[in-house]
Amino acid sequence: MSTIDTEPSEETAIVRPVVLYDGDCPLCRREIAHYRRIPGADAVTWLDIGSDPEQATRLGISPQQALARFHVRDRHGNWHTGAWGFAELWRHLPRYRVVSSALRAAHLLPLADRIYSRFARWRLRNRCNDSRCSIPVQTKPEGEQS
Repeated sequence: MSTIDTEPSEETAIVRPVVLYDGDCPLCRREIAHYRRIPGADAVTWLDIGSDPEQATRLGISPQQALARFHVRDRHGNWHTGAWGFAELWRHLPRYRVVSSALRAAHLLPLADRIYSRFARWRLRNRCNDSRCSIPVQTKPEGEQS
């Protein structure tokens, strides 16, 4: 499973899930706008790290990591990335709960994450080639193999 454990401080007590997204990416922006219109989305904190990369840093994630993969922090303070991040987000959105449960029950998240990882590298490479990266990023997340 692709999670990152971080200890929440008392100042950042976990009450709501947190989604980090790249608001400078038109595709990402449209997808997040879709999710935010769904009933239940108001129970999620949405942070645009494209416009303010330091938001990720304050949460213990480097801006480079945050731009390279989708990150969602659950109510317990655990980070979920890639397909696991989407599954965690979908848990909180009534229209998508069934999809999240089905992916987990069928053990399809590892496959979905491999597909997502390829897409994420392509997206980041294109975003950075268009000179829209203000942060130097690796196109291959740390520890990931081809």
